Amino acid sequence: FMKKAGLIIAAIIAVSLTFTGCGKSSAGAGNVIKIGVFEPMTGANAAGGAMEVEGIKLANEMYPTVTVDGKEYKVELVIADNKSDKVEAANAAQRLDDKDKVSVVLGSWGSSLSMAAGPIVLDAKVPAIGLSCTNPLVTLGNDYYFRVCFIDPFQGTVMANYAYNNAKARTAVIVQEVSNDYSVGLAKFFTDTFKKLTGNDACILSVLNYNTGDQDFTAQLTTIKSLNPDVIFAPGNYTESALVMKQARELGITV
Repeated sequence: FMKKAGLIIAAIIAVSLTFTGCGKSSAGAGNVIKIGVFEPMTGANAAGGAMEVEGIKLANEMYPTVTVDGKEYKVELVIADNKSDKVEAANAAQRLDDKDKVSVVLGSWGSSLSMAAGPIVLDAKVPAIGLSCTNPLVTLGNDYYFRVCFIDPFQGTVMANYAYNNAKARTAVIVQEVSNDYSVGLAKFFTDTFKKLTGNDACILSVLNYNTGDQDFTAQLTTIKSLNPDVIFAPGNYTESALVMKQARELGITV
């Protein structure tokens, strides 16, 4: 794993050097490469952002310098908190470019946050690499936003196949975090595939919404209990998803 981490850092630096001269950042100034780490360190997504930052720090500790084209560079991390907020995400990305002059940006946990930063990195011509942002819109139409993870069409298809083939489900209810682009996008791709597999456009019995930060899902779960689906598909953040599952079991929903 750590060898791969080192190769990824080398690749990141190579990308940043490739883009040198295209943007405002000064890549490799003083033999130092500044990598902007753009993550939610506070707010609803803080736990996810913290995990990604810890992984990045570990890779940097193991590989503090990287040699590219025969020249050694010290890798310096500049961490920016996007506060799990779309407006703050754009502001954090802007600071990494204007103030910190980073050569490349890593992040963010949360597709919505990455999408908010998209126009900033495009305008600044600073390459960004998404580590876990899976919504296809993160990179669509943006030549400066890249990604190292799978995307929602893949995830949604895998989950729909699992529901149909493994769980033998033929009906489903969607419970989506409507304020979260990750959740809404994943729900759409699950729905599209599940309809194809079942051959039934009415296989999704209901689409129920909630917002980030909600804690009481009684209304949604009461509807689900009356519909009695074969499976519930509830993509979203870990906090709300855990509450949905816990409260569903408390109401006697066992699907």
